[in-house]
Amino acid sequence: MSDVAWGPGMATAIGSMPGTDPVEAARTVVGELPGLMPFPELPGRGVGADVLGRTAGLLVALAVEVVPSGYRVASRPGHDHRRAVDLLRWDLDAVEQAIAEAGAPRAVKVQAAGPWTLSAGIELHRGHRVLTDQGALRDFTESLTEGLIAHAEQVAARSGSRVVVQLDEPSLPAVLAGSLPTPSGYGKVPAVPEPDAQRLLSEVIERLTAATGSPVVVHCCAARPPVALLRRAGAGAIALDATRLGNVSGSFADELGEAWEEGTSLFLGLVPSTEPAGETGPRHLARPAYDLASRLGFARRALAERSVPTPTCGLARATPAWSRRAISLTRDLANLFADEADR
Repeated sequence: MSDVAWGPGMATAIGSMPGTDPVEAARTVVGELPGLMPFPELPGRGVGADVLGRTAGLLVALAVEVVPSGYRVASRPGHDHRRAVDLLRWDLDAVEQAIAEAGAPRAVKVQAAGPWTLSAGIELHRGHRVLTDQGALRDFTESLTEGLIAHAEQVAARSGSRVVVQLDEPSLPAVLAGSLPTPSGYGKVPAVPEPDAQRLLSEVIERLTAATGSPVVVHCCAARPPVALLRRAGAGAIALDATRLGNVSGSFADELGEAWEEGTSLFLGLVPSTEPAGETGPRHLARPAYDLASRLGFARRALAERSVPTPTCGLARATPAWSRRAISLTRDLANLFADEADR
């Protein structure tokens, strides 16, 4: 495993930010999260800026277009694909400008849809999901990996910082459960066996880790993310929504405990992604993390040594004021965990 790019007292965010101004978003994350700066995403800009369109813009020798049902494979790059590429280019310019003004962060975290979420969300020409065709799945996975490596190299060159890749896999639980609907809406796409899902994800993680020299983060905000699969696939960190885990017990507790024990960091989503009506003090927000460490049998120092606080998910739906407050609170949590490391 490569040396991690995070440590005690460090916080980060999942990736998405509110608004449509890439310069403002870049200045915010560069200034507020200089330890592990998330490359800002602005899905509020529409087509090509959401997680699928943005990731499709990274693909090498493959293109997509927008159809009434969503994104579909295109025979050649058209307006929709070029828009995604242009948006990403503007984001790179904005990040470079913000870094020139404020200084380079210790590390930059770039985010993209993982292979299973990407192949579940893009259609083939006849409307079936890419993951239902083994050849197409392999082509998309290879194209995604090459594109992410090239993107990471660009970010490293223009930021002067170490780069960490985060794969967003919100659709992975549905892929494993066989709960994705078919084009007709009357059936379900057959479940992908866990060994197959793990094997493909492992290949991507291994290549990204080798290319960047940094462990890969995998983000899945389901109530029961497939922690054991992600750990076995080689994830250096698993990002999850700690407020959704509820009563952690049984086999799920074993999965989390084994991951933590064996050195897989947990990026714990603790700060609400939109402004809540209730209390927002750091000690109140830290309670799910304290409870998790206690249930798994770890002292509180594990939170400083093996976790990174984050918002519960992306901040795209937050107000600008709350997005800044949420980021500030993640830093407060990181400092709290570091201060209480001996307890």
